[in-house]
Amino acid sequence: MTIREMLEENERKALSPYAQLSAESKGREYPEEECPIRPAFQHDRDRILHSKAFRRLKHKTQVFFYPSGDHYRTRLTHTLGVSQIARTIAKSLRLNEDLTEAIALGHDLGHTPFGHAGEEVLNQLYPGGFKHYEQSLRIVRVLERDGRGLNLTFEVRDGILKHSKGRGEVLVNDESQAPATVEGQIMRVADIIAYVNHDVDDAIRAALITPDDLPRQCVKTLGGSYSARIDTMVKDVIRESYDSPKIHVGAEVLQATIQLRDFLHERVYQNPRSREAFEKAAKVLKELYEYYLEHYRELPEDLIRVNEGGGPERAVCDFLAGMTDRFALNTYERLFLPQPWMEM
Repeated sequence: MTIREMLEENERKALSPYAQLSAESKGREYPEEECPIRPAFQHDRDRILHSKAFRRLKHKTQVFFYPSGDHYRTRLTHTLGVSQIARTIAKSLRLNEDLTEAIALGHDLGHTPFGHAGEEVLNQLYPGGFKHYEQSLRIVRVLERDGRGLNLTFEVRDGILKHSKGRGEVLVNDESQAPATVEGQIMRVADIIAYVNHDVDDAIRAALITPDDLPRQCVKTLGGSYSARIDTMVKDVIRESYDSPKIHVGAEVLQATIQLRDFLHERVYQNPRSREAFEKAAKVLKELYEYYLEHYRELPEDLIRVNEGGGPERAVCDFLAGMTDRFALNTYERLFLPQPWMEM
């Protein structure tokens, strides 16, 4: 018996009957030899962690564009926060922690530079429309490893694709849109728990709001501090979902969470200072998009090869979506702004 097989046997003995067992995965898109040490979802987690797209998250905006302060969240620190919350819930419910962590680490790989502002711009520019969760799946299936993809398991790919809620429902009522695993369902609630609290904390740091601005009912229900709110939300999910084949959130906590999210949209995401930065970011991405459509052969060779036969728009979209904030700004400066004259 290999170490992997022993670990798989431990899962059978310890995990909930609703957990997705590693040994019972629906498998990868193309066959490969199994690792003798790591179960399938742990192997997926490691592949995501070592990917180029994951490393780029450290220089991608969460909410505040290209922040100079040391303590603002980036897309990477947000992802790590989501992972911690999701793992806590999975472990408490005796679900598959490796699968949950793999989905969490991969869920935002497809985010553009400049946060949701960048996603909105690419959605307008690219003829097929743009959604970051679809791009996250495209990265792990196609773009990583020079066009070979990461060959992840079905369950991880499914969780990445179906993690996003937009401004719609937090819990999935339409079964056709639900993740295939309970671990995938965890991602939807872990993501909103993380981002509403991250964004409140950063908005207070940026002096866009004060703690006294938060809706009183939210504070009363969830708590008056960053850590208290996360603690309330996580404990509620665990309590409501224990020994259940679905993830639940208590009605009072769910309503307060949605109210806090709507408050952020009104007071932070649509704040005039935020919108001003959005307009500038939109201009950068629009001009870069137009430039690379006209200068297609200046794109990286691997992107041209992967998108051969698909038209330049797809390759340009992949290139821009993969940019970090600073790479997008540096590229814009190189292409469109005068450069200092160098004496010989």
